Amino acid sequence: MTAKYIIGIDLGGTNLKSALLDFKYKILRKEVFNTQDFIKKERLIQAIVDSIHRILKYKNLNKRQVLGIGLGLPGPIDVKRGLVHFFPNIAGWKEVNLKNILEKRLGLPVSLDNDANLMSLAEFRMGAAKGLRNVVCLTLGTGVGGGIIIEGRLYRGSTYSAGEIGHVPINEEGPQCNCRGIACLETYIGNNRIIAQAKKIFPQKISLEKLSQLAKQKDGKALKIWSDVGGHLGVALVGVVNLLNPDAIVIGGGVANAGKVLFDRVKEIISRQAMPVQARQVKVFKAKLGNDAGLIGAGILVKEGID
Repeated sequence: MTAKYIIGIDLGGTNLKSALLDFKYKILRKEVFNTQDFIKKERLIQAIVDSIHRILKYKNLNKRQVLGIGLGLPGPIDVKRGLVHFFPNIAGWKEVNLKNILEKRLGLPVSLDNDANLMSLAEFRMGAAKGLRNVVCLTLGTGVGGGIIIEGRLYRGSTYSAGEIGHVPINEEGPQCNCRGIACLETYIGNNRIIAQAKKIFPQKISLEKLSQLAKQKDGKALKIWSDVGGHLGVALVGVVNLLNPDAIVIGGGVANAGKVLFDRVKEIISRQAMPVQARQVKVFKAKLGNDAGLIGAGILVKEGID
């Protein structure tokens, strides 16, 4: 029996998503859960297993019809060994061989990578960065993740941990980050930080979606919050642009839905502060694949393997 399908998992600090994909990376079925419903490590692993079993049952699939399972995970991953070093925003994970655990429980091949790496793969192959060679992709949510494409290949670094732009410090002093760093970009523009700032200003219950909507309605306070977020992000990206000289920066995740005010501020700072040769070259795009990018990237990982 020939394999026809791939199962993708995208775990973030907010949501756990699972999907069945065909070999053209079309999503045939998807489930979404709140990660915070599964705080304990064992419960989260079981939630992943249960979701995969439901997907198999949905299509009445034999395991031989599934090429493998790809997982995007929010932290540094040893992609060769399938090891989770830790998750900055999910407690209880330290040096966990998730690949072995899942393969024993499911009887299917499992591949792991950082979630932002998989988002980057998807946007590079099928999204906003298609046709480019040197790209930096960011996903802005509970955490701030990044992936780097150099000369058409995903760059993982010597311990497969490259791309952690959310943990680049943007000040010498500042808030303590969950990664144990100081003044990391994530501590300024992670969605929990943005909401905490908004709650000080808006008396009503506020969400990222509401804050984005208010900005689009030209609410001055909302515009100021998003301009500040864009300012912090822009400063970090100036360093990225000068260091890597990419063709483009692709920005996705829930925070990217703030829209024009965020992107205009980022572009303004890069144009003003980056070195002129690099600044003229780089374009800044919003990601095209939305919430499905990590799942599509997981499918690419399984089908094409880890180079």
